[in-house]
This record gives sequence, structure tokens and C-alpha cells, in this order.
Amino acid sequence: MVGPDSALQMLTQLLWNSFLIASPVLFVTLAVGVVISLLQVITQLQEMSLSYVPKLIAAGLTLVVAGPWMLNRLGYFAASMFKEIPNLG
Repeated sequence: MVGPDSALQMLTQLLWNSFLIASPVLFVTLAVGVVISLLQVITQLQEMSLSYVPKLIAAGLTLVVAGPWMLNRLGYFAASMFKEIPNLG
């Protein structure tokens, strides 16, 4: 039977892996957003599409570069959770 400790441990692993998988895209888009915002302030160019397009491109490139690692991490986590199913009952 699963106790509260093992359920909390599974939840902790889930949240930690979610953070690790999402963080590359989030941090890259954050950095690009800050750089674009600084450039907009310096040049006083307030075009709304100027902030979205570079962030989309950066997110896409990050997914291409870090995607295999992200999928590998997600697959490993899913496999480890499926291995725990027999121990739940």
C-alpha cells in the first residue's frame, strides 16, 4: 500500500522533472524577452510584433536543440513511474 511518504515523493519527482523539462525553453525566452525589451527601450521602438517573433524563434530553436534531452528525461521518468505500479498495491 502506498503511504503518504511515497505519494509525496512521487509528487516531488513529478514537479522536479516538470521544472527541469520546461526550464530550458522558459529561460531562453525570458532572456530573449529581456534583451528585446532593452532594445525597445533604447531605440524607443514600441512594435508589439517585435517582441513575439524573436521569442517564438528562440523557443523553437531551443526545442530543436534541447528536445532530445527533454524527451529522454520524460521517457526515463515515465518508465520509472510505470515500474512503481506493481509496488502501489
